[in-house]
Amino acid sequence: MLKIPFLNRRGQYCDRRTRRDALRVGGLSAVAGLNLASLLQADDIKKVAPKATSCIMLFLEGGPSTIDMWDMKPNAPEIVRGPFKPISTNVAGTQICEYLPECAKVADKYTIVRSHSHEDNGHVTGYYYAMTGYKPRFRDGQNSRIPANVLYPSMGSRVARELGVRGAVPAYVNLPAPMDAGGPGFYGAEYAPFVIETDPVQPDFNVRDLTLPKGTSTDRMSRRQQLLSGVEQLRQDVSGKAVDMSAYYNRAYDLITSPEAQQAFDIHAEPKALRARYGYSTTGQCALLARRLVEAGCRFVGADLAGWDTHYDCFPSLKGDLIPQVDLAFSALVSDLEDRGLLDTTLVVMMGEMGRTPKVNKDAGRDHWSRVQSILLAGGGIRAGQVIGETDETASAPTKDPVSIDDLQYTIFRLLGMNTEKMYYTPQGRPIPVANGGKMIPGLV
Repeated sequence: MLKIPFLNRRGQYCDRRTRRDALRVGGLSAVAGLNLASLLQADDIKKVAPKATSCIMLFLEGGPSTIDMWDMKPNAPEIVRGPFKPISTNVAGTQICEYLPECAKVADKYTIVRSHSHEDNGHVTGYYYAMTGYKPRFRDGQNSRIPANVLYPSMGSRVARELGVRGAVPAYVNLPAPMDAGGPGFYGAEYAPFVIETDPVQPDFNVRDLTLPKGTSTDRMSRRQQLLSGVEQLRQDVSGKAVDMSAYYNRAYDLITSPEAQQAFDIHAEPKALRARYGYSTTGQCALLARRLVEAGCRFVGADLAGWDTHYDCFPSLKGDLIPQVDLAFSALVSDLEDRGLLDTTLVVMMGEMGRTPKVNKDAGRDHWSRVQSILLAGGGIRAGQVIGETDETASAPTKDPVSIDDLQYTIFRLLGMNTEKMYYTPQGRPIPVANGGKMIPGLV
């Protein structure tokens, strides 16, 4: 099981923001300055031949210590480099942490972007920025918990809207909990994620609401659906909320009555050896279930993987728990997708809302550091087996090819074949493009 050492049982982050605050910000979203697409985007569009039809995002919530994982500094002072040592990968010249041996064997299947950088060191606000592409603002300043008035949709909701449903499963799924800032914003309930709020590593794992209520037959459920459709039609003229609720009801009915959907969510159908290859952890089994979902047609799977807010005594936790889970899960996912012929059409992204400080703190941990984070990308037609960007001798700042949140989102959308300049309008009539500016990550394709 995944340990969550720095997010307490009441869901409070180290900065005293709670998970409820995070979901409030994510669900309501906020106002930020708007960057319209630049002329450079037109050149990017010409260069990209989209291959990806789905995206899996493994979000390491809390901020992974990428200086201890993907961008090690073995020649730096001990207070910077930490106790871990680098090892060589199967790509000449590329080294990663010694506790990532499985990822080292498949480094030719992914690319490390070491120069991702932004300026938001908050958990809730950084997560929001990473998922929506907009910096949150609050009505009464940064300490307020009341977001401003514009509701920005998350990446998953944008992908769901642009690419649409494919197959029996929802276009957008979150697991094993709602992603902070993962909501549809002003797009409306039709583009909200289907949330699996149970952990697939549990022996009795099942997806709630995928089976009929006890004592309810298929025929009875069908009659209920017909009656509900008639009532909702009558309510259309009374309340616009009826449209949103109808979308929820229809999606739920489709899932309950679809054998294909039931099969896609049945992780117990996987061979035990493959489940072990992914690792019997929340991270591993979420990655495996994500593969099943994209195989069934899901467009965007977001896995919220908590526990990475490592302020205190971080190295035992990283060595014995967190890094090994990622090592098994990520290496198995990209290899499994490739074995099934799905890697070219599935873009895999692994990241957090921030990185960690270059220097180890007085409590033998690392604090928040959004100026540098390594991101892993695989599949989706990218050029794998490389490292993009560089950081200085202490991993304090990018020194080559800095990549912004706007750049990352623009790249993801373009790899999925989306029109990043397409406009949608808020209820107040404000135009919001699919991507908030940005450009392709250099050398990725």
